[in-house]
Amino acid sequence: MNFPANLRYTKDHEWISLEGNIATVGITAFAQSELGDIVYVDITTVGKTVNAEEVFGTVEAVKTVSDLFLPVTGKILEVNPALEKQPELVNNDPYGDGWMIKLEIASLADVDNLLTAEAYQALVG
Repeated sequence: MNFPANLRYTKDHEWISLEGNIATVGITAFAQSELGDIVYVDITTVGKTVNAEEVFGTVEAVKTVSDLFLPVTGKILEVNPALEKQPELVNNDPYGDGWMIKLEIASLADVDNLLTAEAYQALVG
């Protein structure tokens, strides 16, 4: 399974990448494989400031609905528009075209509390 070293991870299976104080967030390859085929992504928090570890949306798979937890506190700027018509992008390319949101991070120091690729890989086995 793929765990890109340039990303940080949460115990709840989200990943985050940084460009300055703007972060891109999605779910990991492990998470999408556990969920199965993604059929719907529901994120209605654009424009809102959400705290770390709070729910920012949900992802619906064929057999379950799962909450999405924000890795760090920040203001949600954008939802990936492609997911509305192609939610399967989360399965096909979780670290690329299947990204979920972009947010402005309140404190870059929060990123240091997230898991490295090695620590995340140890968590999921």
